[in-house]
Amino acid sequence: MCGIVGYIGPKAVVPVIIEGLRRLEYRGYDSAGIAVAGGPDGMQLRRAPGKLRNLEAILAESPVHGTFGIGHTRWATHGRPTEENAHPHRDCTGTLVVVHNGIVENYLSLKKQLTAAGHKFVTETDTEIIAHLIEEEIKQSPGVLLEEAVRRAVKHLTGAFAIGVLSANEPNKLVAARMGPPAVIGIGEGEYFLASDVPGILHHTRNIHFLQDGEVAILTPAGVALTDFQGEALPLKVQRITWDPIMAEKAGYKHFMLKEVNEQPRAIRDTTLGRVSFDTGKVFLDNLDISPEELRAASQITIAACGTSWHAGLAGKFMIERLARLPVDVDYASEYRYRDPIADPRAIGLLITQSGETADTLAAQAELIAKGSKTLAICNVVGAAITRKAAGTITTNAGPEIGVASTKAFTAQLTALFILALHLAQVRETISDAESLHLVTELSKIPSKLEAMLALTNPTGMSEGVAAPSTALGTKTPPAPPSWVGSDRRVAPRVSLDTQCSDLAKIFHTANNFLFLGRGIHYPIALEGALKLKEISYIHAEGYPAGEMKHGPNALIDESLPVVCIATKDPNDPSSVLKYEKTLSNIQEVTARSGRVIAIATEGDQDIAQLVDHTIYIPQAPELLLPLLEVVPLQLLAYHIAVRRGCDVDQPRNLAKSVTVE
Repeated sequence: MCGIVGYIGPKAVVPVIIEGLRRLEYRGYDSAGIAVAGGPDGMQLRRAPGKLRNLEAILAESPVHGTFGIGHTRWATHGRPTEENAHPHRDCTGTLVVVHNGIVENYLSLKKQLTAAGHKFVTETDTEIIAHLIEEEIKQSPGVLLEEAVRRAVKHLTGAFAIGVLSANEPNKLVAARMGPPAVIGIGEGEYFLASDVPGILHHTRNIHFLQDGEVAILTPAGVALTDFQGEALPLKVQRITWDPIMAEKAGYKHFMLKEVNEQPRAIRDTTLGRVSFDTGKVFLDNLDISPEELRAASQITIAACGTSWHAGLAGKFMIERLARLPVDVDYASEYRYRDPIADPRAIGLLITQSGETADTLAAQAELIAKGSKTLAICNVVGAAITRKAAGTITTNAGPEIGVASTKAFTAQLTALFILALHLAQVRETISDAESLHLVTELSKIPSKLEAMLALTNPTGMSEGVAAPSTALGTKTPPAPPSWVGSDRRVAPRVSLDTQCSDLAKIFHTANNFLFLGRGIHYPIALEGALKLKEISYIHAEGYPAGEMKHGPNALIDESLPVVCIATKDPNDPSSVLKYEKTLSNIQEVTARSGRVIAIATEGDQDIAQLVDHTIYIPQAPELLLPLLEVVPLQLLAYHIAVRRGCDVDQPRNLAKSVTVE
């Protein structure tokens, strides 16, 4: 969620902080602020509700100058998104400020104690409590160093926090502490940074220490010192980040989301490479601290995830159960520990998370470990909290995902799950060498199929005229439109997928509701399509198993309800063909009630076009790999509808990229 950027060094402080906050805008926020000290006017604050540009306007009218500072973008949890409630927050003296990500769960009792001790509060937030706690520790022990006061203060806090603290009375010092939400320390040449996420400081340094729970960092012009909450010195563990900073830029696209949709071929390719042999079909996951014997003896896989990652987990259930013949449970991470799950030490936990810092997923991991299970992680961030407690991690190598609505991270998660399912099947000997090689070969074809689908996507976000930059596709020259794009009754043949979705958006962007249907492994993709649409266009959308239509949703169908049906099939898979035939029956149920159907179908299927209003074709693939292809038109449909409705595609209202509180 909220963004933090702090800086000590020779550069002008304000531009560094504002630039860093801008690079963290994707996390979601509703107010922003900055505090600067070390200048002629002591501690100076500037804050504003709304977007960062409002803060920049205030700074232009009333500049601040100093030698060190900290900034924050806030997503409201306690108190409305007003200037008064925006971070940073001050103590009674106005010489000490705090920024904070997370929630102080015992703030009301602490506020009562501090009020009785004479402290005056001016905001509705829980964060202000922390500033007054530190002030009280300094008052009780005059002369105590800021870092020691912070260490003492955080011991009173219950909940989750990543904080940055400045004091005008201790120049050129920035103190950070973490228990829960992410925080990183950047090590530069004579300059040092604090941030809530790597992209905020990546343009300045790639040398990062990921602050861990229970750690306090003290940044000064001389360097960074690290201690635990008891004051014992700890070593810095600096990692080199290999992301190219340009990966976090729009590269000519109108929105980050559109850029990231087009990066999916590269993300899938990068998640696959080095993990499978295209000669033998063997999967190599050597860094898992779970032995083949434990995998063979496993009683089940328990998947815990949230949002889009949960949808990936549902699809992964079909992959693992079909290939490895191992039972899979999929839980909402936010619910897992509250249902008092039955302990089974032979069960293996699998946590799926884009950020690796999602509070609900971390809590589910802790519960699984407490029940005796080893855990694996699928994560997009090297060194994230979830990976440090896991017995092994499959990184999804998607690169930074800036848009709040996940796209490339989702398809990379599906890829990682497919590779894991193959690995389990090979270890458990439930798949032949020939079948493994066939599936690995088909997996290797997915990126080029996606590149063909996306070849004509326009980076401006409009449907006319301009091809996407070739670098976004991972190919030197965009291929010609394939034969399977654009065959339906309202869109001319051989039209690009992007244009089809844009044209459909013209028709359906005024709808108030959408229904998405799918069977088997395609049902999680229907859920994901509905989630993408509701996240960025604010249209109510629901995903449903197609077989459940007659058990309620049929009552909703009329001429005003667009229904998106995933009606793909693998003609070489009898079970896939059977599900397809059942889905056709569901489509006829919809059309018989005047419903307006948009079908996602596989190349060569001419029958379905006679049943529905619109058909979007995707290339053929094995049943378990079709989700990687069929989700892309759903992403683009949601994108173009949101653009037509004038919505903020990359930063939808009330949402944050990394949800670090429960």
